Amino acid sequence: DDPTFSGVFCENSEKLINVHLFALAAKYYSLSNLGVCTPLEDILEALKGDSQEATGIKPDEFMNNKKSHEVQVMSELVDNIANYCGIKQVIDIGSGKGYLSSFLSMQYNLQVYGIDSSNSNTNGAHERNRKLRKHWRAYQSRGRANLKSQSLEKANDRPAESETKYKTINETLLNNANSLQSQDQAITQDFIPSCGFTEMATSETSIETDADMATRTQSHERKLSEEVLDILNVLPADAVELSSSSHCDCGELCEEQKVQRKITSLKTKASKLSESNLYFPLTSCITAETELSDIIADLQNCMIVGLHTCGDLAANTLRIFTAKPEIKAVCSVGCCYHLLSEQFENQEECCDKVWGFPMCQYLKDKGWCCGRNARMSACLALERVAVGQMLPTESLFYRAVLQVIIEEIYGVTKSDRHVGKTFSKSSSFIDYVRRSLKKLELDDSKLPDSCIMDYYEKYKHRMNELEAFNMLKVVLAPCIEVLILLDRLCYLKEQENIAWSGLVKLFDPVKSPRCYAVIALKKQSC
Repeated sequence: DDPTFSGVFCENSEKLINVHLFALAAKYYSLSNLGVCTPLEDILEALKGDSQEATGIKPDEFMNNKKSHEVQVMSELVDNIANYCGIKQVIDIGSGKGYLSSFLSMQYNLQVYGIDSSNSNTNGAHERNRKLRKHWRAYQSRGRANLKSQSLEKANDRPAESETKYKTINETLLNNANSLQSQDQAITQDFIPSCGFTEMATSETSIETDADMATRTQSHERKLSEEVLDILNVLPADAVELSSSSHCDCGELCEEQKVQRKITSLKTKASKLSESNLYFPLTSCITAETELSDIIADLQNCMIVGLHTCGDLAANTLRIFTAKPEIKAVCSVGCCYHLLSEQFENQEECCDKVWGFPMCQYLKDKGWCCGRNARMSACLALERVAVGQMLPTESLFYRAVLQVIIEEIYGVTKSDRHVGKTFSKSSSFIDYVRRSLKKLELDDSKLPDSCIMDYYEKYKHRMNELEAFNMLKVVLAPCIEVLILLDRLCYLKEQENIAWSGLVKLFDPVKSPRCYAVIALKKQSC
């Protein structure tokens, strides 16, 4: 409807006639250009307050570069949200092999439950737990050493300045930290709530003396020594073995000694358990109706997170968050848009089903539908293509010709089976077709090699057309993704128990194309 882009398509044939204007329109309606995202730096500054520094564990020591980038950025945000809301428990939905879960536990001392529907992923997470346990004490020692080294550097490098200058700097920092809360009342209440737990720090900054540094280091060491006690929250009341009466006559002990022995026993038990369980991997299929208390016995005030939750799982994560009062915050990064279920895609009436799209009432009232092709396009990575990581044209061509063969030779237009990553395992187009037919459980004996190559030669000259078509899909991808993400954001805006919700660009899109997080915090009384 925007007259600026009215010349993109022909009014009569509705065909694309201006590619340049099409690209400009796609960029105009992309998330990065709409101005609806909250900068990550702003939300971190508003949340941090006077939080302590974390110990220096590097995630790239036990995961690849892409995963390391994602885990490091997201875990910092999750920790700040948890600290702001005064919670220690995190539920990681679709946790996979536990990369985010284990890092949140190790780096930030959070009690994390990782829930995944795949037994193999849960088993993999347990195996990573076992391996990480070997490095647990080394990470703690290194963390203490790094913290002490950083404190010494700050104390030595910081120049002597007047109290007036420090006061001015501090006032500026405080103004910046509270800038997001200084908007009008409606926006203020909708951005970062107090959650009834913590307030933004207002104490003046001063030069850190040797005594201050020693106190902070001792405090951090006490925190590390007390980490083992956090694990007690997941134990049933009768799970802790107290000291055996065979070693002493407990009846003759004073109350103070009894309490001390009990605490010692609890620490010993918790220490053993915490070393073997950096976090808690669980296997369960999560739906919108899932009761987390049925899965997690000690469920308490917590936040729910998801790093690249697939298809409907991202939508269900938000629904669980809004429905459960004990969940105070959510941070969800979705992916696999092509696997979303759509309410209006097939025009099937199914009142009881919970759909992945649309979520908000506005799009439901309009009966909005994307369709599978559009959702597939939303998964493409424009930023990667822009820096020279081109689309796999040959494999896409193989897949397109295969579809023609399946439709014309076998009469199959739809199948629940998938070809998967067959191209990388194939030595030629003939080999690719035969491998694919076997995966689809179709009889390849009725298809001679010559017939397969006839199809290849028939469409080979159109490979450039296919590449151009896919490039147009790449350009359009951000527009489709923004529709899905704004649908989720609008759903949260429609809920009365949400104090603030927003979209935040977390990751470098070249490293991690699905880089936007949907974040929300509950109102204080909810």
